[in-house]
Amino acid sequence: MPRNLVLGNGQMLVTFDSSMAMRDLYYPYVGLWNHIGGQRSSMGVWTEGQFSWVGSTGWDCQIGYSKETLVGSSHLDNSELEIGLHCLDAVHYQEDVLLRRIVVSNRSPRTREVRLFFHQDFSIDDTDVGDTAVYDPSAGLLYHYKRDRYFMVDGTSAHGGIFQYATGVKRFRGAEGTWRDAEDGLLEGNPIAQGSVDSTISFRLEVPAGGRETLWYWIALGRTYGQTLRLDQFVRASTPDVLLAQIQAYWQQWVCKVPAEFADLPQSVQHLYNLSLPIVRAHVDRTGAITAANDSDILQYNRDHYSYVWPRDGALICHALVHSGYPELAAPFFQFCAKALTAGGFLLQKYNPDGSAGSCWHPWVHNGRRQLPIQEDETALVLWSLWSHYQRTRDSELVLQLAQTLIAPAAEFLAGYLYPHLGLPRETYDLWEERRGIHTWTASAVVGGLEAAANLVMLLGEESRAQRYRQAARRIREGIITHLYDPTLGRFVRALHVAADGAVHRDPTPDASTAGIFVFGVLPADDPRVTATMQVIEERLWVRTPIGGIARYAGDYYFRTSFDDFDRVPGNPWFITTLWLADWYASVATDIAKLGRARELLTWVADHAMPSGVLPEQLHPYTGGPMSVAPLCWSHAALCRSVRLYVERYQALKGEAPHPLAITTGSGNGRNGHLPAAAELPVVAISPAQDAPKAKEPEPGEE
Repeated sequence: MPRNLVLGNGQMLVTFDSSMAMRDLYYPYVGLWNHIGGQRSSMGVWTEGQFSWVGSTGWDCQIGYSKETLVGSSHLDNSELEIGLHCLDAVHYQEDVLLRRIVVSNRSPRTREVRLFFHQDFSIDDTDVGDTAVYDPSAGLLYHYKRDRYFMVDGTSAHGGIFQYATGVKRFRGAEGTWRDAEDGLLEGNPIAQGSVDSTISFRLEVPAGGRETLWYWIALGRTYGQTLRLDQFVRASTPDVLLAQIQAYWQQWVCKVPAEFADLPQSVQHLYNLSLPIVRAHVDRTGAITAANDSDILQYNRDHYSYVWPRDGALICHALVHSGYPELAAPFFQFCAKALTAGGFLLQKYNPDGSAGSCWHPWVHNGRRQLPIQEDETALVLWSLWSHYQRTRDSELVLQLAQTLIAPAAEFLAGYLYPHLGLPRETYDLWEERRGIHTWTASAVVGGLEAAANLVMLLGEESRAQRYRQAARRIREGIITHLYDPTLGRFVRALHVAADGAVHRDPTPDASTAGIFVFGVLPADDPRVTATMQVIEERLWVRTPIGGIARYAGDYYFRTSFDDFDRVPGNPWFITTLWLADWYASVATDIAKLGRARELLTWVADHAMPSGVLPEQLHPYTGGPMSVAPLCWSHAALCRSVRLYVERYQALKGEAPHPLAITTGSGNGRNGHLPAAAELPVVAISPAQDAPKAKEPEPGEE
């Protein structure tokens, strides 16, 4: 089940599903650890002898966000109970507190007692072994703990605090959990349980006929009992209503801190842009880690998840943040990558949010030969994104800090990890993480990364090194045009594959990632070879059902829903691939009217977002429902970047001065996507940095 709401503050992240059940709770890193793990922590209502869990039969749940905030605003109605709930949900922007305001509406013509139940199904640190749930009578609250994790559950209303409570065993030896205890409207009051445990608390309200009553519920997180208790007392002393108002004001100020222009884009796109920014923000950890997605339902497919830092995703997300006016969020990510960089100068497939290496399915050996289990674009794109960050901020201090820990070793690796006879990067895995080869996307990203590195080291006065990187970039660009362009097909191919005997074979499969040829400035977007490539992407990868959108590549099997309809459905439609097509149309437009197709594609994205505004990774090609994880941070970031590119192009075509958010030089997009020459760059440091260690040249025959 996708996540309809994501709330967070850079250390704590909470998700809710379509029935407003809490499904994931991450702390103390965004994406690590998950203290619910996809189980349901639900809300229930009892009145006049009837009980119902929200989301069960009879409930109409409308989930969304308050305008321009990361505050959930949801309407939950049950006509049989004649009860309505309006929920405002938020994580405090600074303190680790989930705050919930529930306004209970009594739609009956009589005053009624209404009891609200909250079920807590915590499995602290990803496991239910050794947890304790306990009611604290001195503080009047309930908490769960294990080692240095404390989760305090509290609340209040005009009728007092917690009314009843229960702790007990869950999913062990036939015990279902305390949620069953709630269904008669009464809780038995068991004060403590240990092992695999859960808890339920209730609040009692007297709601007048046709009237409303407000209930506040919160969860405070901390490392010790005392720290967490002080946080609970902070909520009470500050008062929940004041805190919620402060949270709303904070997000409204944050979203609007850089006034954005939207040209002629429709309101639906503008609204999605303003929502996408805080959703992306929620995925950025205070340590610099940027997680791809935190929807743990993906666990049911392969017992792994998306709560990792993919350097590629992070770099492209940072690029979007920079272009949207939030470069301060990107700087810690580059420092994260510098710490994660291997001694060989390359980044691994993915990392945990604490900086440790993530799980991986790429082997170090294939057919008896050693290989690097990497996707080379991930290393290249971090440099490419860092250059765009410098263009926006002129933060020469950051460049100086990263010169020897990231820029030089990564660039040396990129410049050295080549097939000399092809002038192309050696085989690594593609950005889809499925196959090895020399991919157009990856080679293009390496060109962008090397040119960015050349510009960055020139800031340090290292002209000889900059020339070497530029020479390597030129060599790869020539290799791309010579070997990855197929004159018979009249377009760029997906990849080359080098056989054991050295023979080179082209893979002509239409793949949306060949858009990298213009995204990273290898060729201008209006080059005839690029145009032909993008036309094939649209013609061959557009999903020919009422849903539409661009598939990743012809024959994509990931979450495939049909195996006998390849002509109409080459794969499930993805948002990022569809937005690459929008970017191309925006880049080649020569007048306002020709921006129409780009505007249509941006509108398509807004029209196919979930009702809450969340963008998943991909869509069901027949129903339009979300597939895989939701939200995917990259989807939201790509929407933001595409909107900014569209507006820049619109302003240029109208002859208007560029908006302050525009970064037109060396952006890697547009008709002139190449990075500026070294002569155009200021030198901010006179003495060159020490030589970085050289990347080891692979042995002959080594992949």
